[in-house]
Amino acid sequence: RTRPHSQYSATKPFLQRCQELVKVIDEYLAKDLQPVFPWLVESVFGSLDGVMVGWNLRLLQPRSSEYSVAMEFLDPSGPLMKLVYKLQAEEYKYEVPVSYLPGPVKASIQQGVLPDSPLFHNKLQFPLSGQLSLSLSLNPFEFYMFNFASCLISLATTPPCILFPSDSAYFVLVDTYLKHFLPTEGSVPPYPFLDARGTVSPPAPRSPSMQFTGYGSHGSSLLKRHISHQPSVNADPAAQEIWRSETLLQVFVEIWLHHYSLEMYQKLQSPQVKLALLQYRLSMSSVPCGSPAPPALCGSGTFHTYQEPFSPTEDHVLVVRLLVKHLHAFSNSLKPEQVSSSPSAHSHASPLEEFKRVVVPRFVQQKLYVFLQHCFGHWPLDASFRAVLETWLSYIQPWRYTSEKSNPSGDSHSRTVPEKWASFVQENLLMYSKLFQGFLNRAVRTDLVNTKNALMVFRVAKVFAQPNLPDMIQKAEQLFLEPEHVLHHRQHREFLTPSHGGSFLSSRQPAEADAVFKVKSHVYSLEGQDCQYKQMFGSELRNVVLKLVQIIAQARQTAKRISDHSAEAAANQSFLSWFGIGSQDLNSTYAAGEPDDTGECVRKTHEFLDRALEFLCEIFRLNTGQVAQLVANLSQAPNDLGSKQLPDCIQSENGPILTDLGRLQIINGLRRFDIEYQGDLELQPIRSYENAVLVRLLFRVASVLNDSDRPTFLLQFSSHMEALCSRRDLLGRLGRYYLTSPCERQQKSPVTRRFTERQWRPRLSLRTLASYRTLFGLVLLYMLGALLSFGPLSSTAFLLVSFFLHGLFMTLFGNKLKTH
Repeated sequence: RTRPHSQYSATKPFLQRCQELVKVIDEYLAKDLQPVFPWLVESVFGSLDGVMVGWNLRLLQPRSSEYSVAMEFLDPSGPLMKLVYKLQAEEYKYEVPVSYLPGPVKASIQQGVLPDSPLFHNKLQFPLSGQLSLSLSLNPFEFYMFNFASCLISLATTPPCILFPSDSAYFVLVDTYLKHFLPTEGSVPPYPFLDARGTVSPPAPRSPSMQFTGYGSHGSSLLKRHISHQPSVNADPAAQEIWRSETLLQVFVEIWLHHYSLEMYQKLQSPQVKLALLQYRLSMSSVPCGSPAPPALCGSGTFHTYQEPFSPTEDHVLVVRLLVKHLHAFSNSLKPEQVSSSPSAHSHASPLEEFKRVVVPRFVQQKLYVFLQHCFGHWPLDASFRAVLETWLSYIQPWRYTSEKSNPSGDSHSRTVPEKWASFVQENLLMYSKLFQGFLNRAVRTDLVNTKNALMVFRVAKVFAQPNLPDMIQKAEQLFLEPEHVLHHRQHREFLTPSHGGSFLSSRQPAEADAVFKVKSHVYSLEGQDCQYKQMFGSELRNVVLKLVQIIAQARQTAKRISDHSAEAAANQSFLSWFGIGSQDLNSTYAAGEPDDTGECVRKTHEFLDRALEFLCEIFRLNTGQVAQLVANLSQAPNDLGSKQLPDCIQSENGPILTDLGRLQIINGLRRFDIEYQGDLELQPIRSYENAVLVRLLFRVASVLNDSDRPTFLLQFSSHMEALCSRRDLLGRLGRYYLTSPCERQQKSPVTRRFTERQWRPRLSLRTLASYRTLFGLVLLYMLGALLSFGPLSSTAFLLVSFFLHGLFMTLFGNKLKTH
């Protein structure tokens, strides 16, 4: 028989290639398809090193004729997944080099520490002879999902998708796989293909092939232990199928949410650290009041260590947001009787229901927090941050993804956050408080005159101003700040690992004590015991909020002034600029944002900033009268827009240095430096509107006339120019106008003192004659002179007289014209 891949040709049409692949998958046995599977996966998703792009699913749009064919082929019940199940039944294995794993995971394995995720347990292979790297041995389903998830990362260097990412095939496939393997209704669909035994069992655990130090030898996962405790696997089909859901989520999380330091990665994963934290909680129950606390955990608080040099793309962040939204919907679809944290309720829960209960705290919480921390600290200060912002806001609002549709037509701000979400806020306190502080630090450095930036401030303020949410956050902070020794008298605690959905206190303890331990364990596990927690409603953060309020008020007034001055700025660009009278400064208007920040955009900016001020006053209980007075004072302040006043700065030996106030004035468009070219105009690069040959020729002629080292008659010419320009009368001013450049006559830019002390000598410049505009004007004038019966000499004399009169006029009245 011919080999399966021999029928495949890249030169054939896409539809024909897929049809042939479907035929091959149906006709050939698993043993024949086993060696072809890695090649097929690589041809679809691209190579792990990013060299081969495959079908380029990120750029495949619905308008393409290949879109529907690819989606049908890659569907969870499609031909390629059928091949996966066909190979899964035979328990084939495929190797993936460790070098293609995320940076922290790869470094951890290379140092001999196995990550805590079950995805990596019992899968490491020794390198064969001649090979230098370790590899992972994955089953077909794991191999398929690993390549699918890596496609988003490995192809990050390709051109970004111009259209909305939700239209791309990759985005739709992620959504399809999540809905199929993590269903919000019903159970996970059974295999569309079964082996001779009528079932496909989960991968059996194998003995480790390499002895690792640290923490690589404990059980595989919560759900697999749960499955093993079932009285009969076949009695509960969900128990047999749940491993696909767990594997899918583990792969997505490990590949997409890995942007942090190796030390932080090991701290988050290590059970020893979790055990030490647990022992710390135990010791605090018996420590007398006033006794010193045990020393902080080794390696805690390592956010400021080495960070992986990787910046996620907008598409990457949007896919993470899709994952977060679906996980909330998946978790919120839990049956009401299973929501309770009592052990008796869990003992009768199905594996899928148990998975829903622990999916967010166990799989997503820690890594998403560090991922967002990385983005908040490294993302550019522009409107593209909206993708990160919406991902964060989606996570901290799980109540938006419930089946309860109360008041669907009303404003979401008017809906009170139900009290049942208080435990979620407590167990994710840093997601609210710490990341809100990170957003404030970005907002005070952002141009809020820009409509898109103003919208982001409005979105955050609106979310945090939801009724009952600020009270929940404040209550969680009070629980965290409650002294440990208050609980030292409580005994007989039953401990459960928090990542497994339990708490450090059993259900027999009071609810408040249980909440205290939950919020403290959450903060300590992410920031370390020695973290210096800053309260969201403390005085320090309140001062930052007041600073933001002032910046919002300034940006609001600046937007209004920009709108008022736009017509005047346009009128200044008149036809007089052709004669050198109008302004030639391309930066003379205060854009203070993007070019479209006028008209409708300015109106939206006003609306967003006004609403943001209202919401901030509600969240932090600010005095609305004081805020209104602040806005009124700014509106009555002198109009700095268009004035010649420089930004606030201090003078140093190297020139002016901006202060924080000066930076804010520039960002908000209140003041600016008049930036002008300060170098030698003759040595500027040749422009597109200049003739290169004439520029070089005229420069040589002017250099001969200006050089004082030339023969005697040229030296006398140079000395005459210097004598003329040194005079204080009208002739001296006229000579300086013609024989010095504008930057020599007046310097407005922030330049160094050494540069300003540089001596400029009078010289003749002929470069203007090399401009195509000047040449075109001369030709027109000579043609007009010919039509009026003027000879070449008469036309030349007329031009010289006109040139002299123009210089005389600018010498006498030029400064007054520029002032106006």
